[in-house]
Amino acid sequence: MKEIAEDGPALRAQVIATARGMNAAGINVNKAGNVSARCRRGAREGLVITPTGVAYEALEPDDLVFVPIAPARGDAPPAGTVGARAPSSEWRFHLDILRTRPEFDAIVHTHSPAATALACHGLGIPAFHYMVAVAGGADIRCAPYATFGTQALSDHALAALAGRKACLLAHHGVIACERDLPRALALAIEVENLANVYLRARQLGEPPHLPADEMARVIAKFAAYGQPRPREP
Repeated sequence: MKEIAEDGPALRAQVIATARGMNAAGINVNKAGNVSARCRRGAREGLVITPTGVAYEALEPDDLVFVPIAPARGDAPPAGTVGARAPSSEWRFHLDILRTRPEFDAIVHTHSPAATALACHGLGIPAFHYMVAVAGGADIRCAPYATFGTQALSDHALAALAGRKACLLAHHGVIACERDLPRALALAIEVENLANVYLRARQLGEPPHLPADEMARVIAKFAAYGQPRPREP
């Protein structure tokens, strides 16, 4: 069983730094977007998430909200939600993703401009470049539109994320999921970069797509990419 971080000052500071980092990286503006991280509060598993309607530069650790991974109460977060503020309006898809995808411990949601421009046309990002595989598959899908904060949006996002680490949301933005906050932020930045390059390439017409067998090779190489983890002493 994997170890789950404790909901405490250190994790909350990292969530705030990630939220500020997405604005600093130019993949989000003002109070848009949201960030969450899987955690535990005593014996209870949940997530800590940014609050709704609070500027990231003004956030303090106590402003973040703990939401248990438990059934929602209609339009309200699950019983046991703890916080002086209301959680992000998108708490529902954060909860559903972390509940159904145990490999993820962090989620970054942005309104990054190039990716959102594609999503406003219902377009995902196809295999025009091998780095598309960074999101876990041969493409990055675009989920159909639904009103923000609804179960319908969460359901669409879960479907678009099947076998993937990231997706676009039609007329909305991007979701990037990873095993920790730095990787989730880096993935959101990479998705925006790919969207920007794809938009430029489309000015010359739809670019050629890499074949499925090549994307399969790249996905396999990415699975072992990077420095090996240090061995346990």
